[in-house]
Amino acid sequence: MQRNVPPSAARAAAGLLMAAALGLASLAHAQTAAQPAAQSAQATQSLPPTLSQAAPPVDPTFSAYSLAQTCQRKTDNVAQGQCVGAIRGIIHGYQYGVLFLSQRSALPVNETQRVSLCLHDTPVSSLVDDFVADTAQVNEDSLRHTPAEVAVLGSVHMHHACN
Repeated sequence: MQRNVPPSAARAAAGLLMAAALGLASLAHAQTAAQPAAQSAQATQSLPPTLSQAAPPVDPTFSAYSLAQTCQRKTDNVAQGQCVGAIRGIIHGYQYGVLFLSQRSALPVNETQRVSLCLHDTPVSSLVDDFVADTAQVNEDSLRHTPAEVAVLGSVHMHHACN
């Protein structure tokens, strides 16, 4: 059975596939780099995996801390461009993912709306200001161990969820 897929959905799917491929490539690289350390640790102690194990390391160049630091430099045009680009990219990627999911699976009534963001006529500068204000309330160590995507989406969803 062949489905007619609108061009926008095809672009969204391609974007998600690209993001997934990059994520898998990064994960594979991280696992390959971590194998010697893991093998030596396994030789000394063999424990089954548990849910209490630490999360994978966060890229320090794109942690919530580093993005917040970049976004706080209001007088630096390059930093502001990087900040706005990162936040827009994270939000657009998330929205494409929600759109793709809603078109490809049977979600319960109102589930798509629950996970969607309501950003009609919302300037990016206000999203940046919300993000910076939200990160100021979290301790620095936690921000360093939180992926920027998680912090941005948490902030935006807190302020602009569709309920």
